[in-house]
Amino acid sequence: MTRKGWWLLAAALSLAGCKEGEARLAALPFQDSFERAELGPDWRAEPGWSVKDGQVYSAGTRNRALWLQAALPRDAVIELTARSESPAGDIKFEAWGDGQNHASGYVFIFGGWRNSISAIARLDEHGADRQEVNRPNQVRMGQHYRMKVVRQGEVIRWYVDDKLLLDFYDSAPLHGQGHDRFAFNDWEAQLYFDDLRIRPATPEDR
Repeated sequence: MTRKGWWLLAAALSLAGCKEGEARLAALPFQDSFERAELGPDWRAEPGWSVKDGQVYSAGTRNRALWLQAALPRDAVIELTARSESPAGDIKFEAWGDGQNHASGYVFIFGGWRNSISAIARLDEHGADRQEVNRPNQVRMGQHYRMKVVRQGEVIRWYVDDKLLLDFYDSAPLHGQGHDRFAFNDWEAQLYFDDLRIRPATPEDR
């Protein structure tokens, strides 16, 4: 085979590999109740993450997130249940990230910083532009919280148990390739996550 022939073959195989990789992405709407023994192919597993009693479990992964292999649209609704079994609270998840790195999108922290601050942060959870609310001991050990994130255009709204906790206005919203993944995350808390649902947002969503 000529050099040109080998180059064309390599290019074709590369394109085939890309299509195969795209095919492995989970479709939306997506839901997962974790009623199984393993995380499964929809998740990019990191050390410290597992399925326990039908829930995603972490005892502290120091921001090695568990990334979902699905592409988020720019406007989406994300729902999940979470609880902490640590006095520090510190429930954390991320959205519109790159699928590999912590704080590559928006970070949602409920009862962080020793259970004193809840925040939405963009690209840096310690950034000066984060939106936050200061409420000591907001997260109660063992309590299940139903969370809902609605993103429409330039606004993200975060609800906890059907009450608006925070909203975040971004004049340059992160979206598209490199900013289209969701993840559960954790620092050092003992966390459980369950009943994840993700779907495109509609004009009726609030």
